[in-house]
Amino acid sequence: MTTDIAKNIFRFILLILVQVIIIQNINLSSYVILLPYVLVIILLPFELSRVTVLLISFFLGICIDYFFDSSGLHTSACTLMGFSRYYVLKFISPRDGYDIGVQPTVNDMGLAWFLSYAGTLIIIHHFFFFYIEVFRFSEFFGTFFRAVLSSLGTFILVYLIQFLFFTERKRS
Repeated sequence: MTTDIAKNIFRFILLILVQVIIIQNINLSSYVILLPYVLVIILLPFELSRVTVLLISFFLGICIDYFFDSSGLHTSACTLMGFSRYYVLKFISPRDGYDIGVQPTVNDMGLAWFLSYAGTLIIIHHFFFFYIEVFRFSEFFGTFFRAVLSSLGTFILVYLIQFLFFTERKRS
């Protein structure tokens, strides 16, 4: 239990630092913005209460907003993502529910499940984030294109991070 809390705190700090120090300085194009810090919310344990997930999501957004001086954009998008997480998990849950001790990773749940889970949450986050950032309908299609490409880029990065930090466990 204590090791899970320590791992999640370490992951929280590490992903914020990676976003602020490394990823923000990578310029792919104006249409592809990578936001891998959302992995903090995606990898939260299934057993956490909805309120705890919302508080963690809110705090994550505030930390990112602090570094980027973005006036609550990340906070609102992360909070929406944390709110949506419960409903996405409920919609794609296995018939018997989630096993205790299983993490929402590719290794534990499989690629198809992770694609639907993380992909949906990343799309929700990115569409909300980019449309609130622009906040006008005159740039609807440009923002749509930017949100789709950024979601795809972020998902690929999140998927690659899975292989760096999560080794496959031996099952008995």
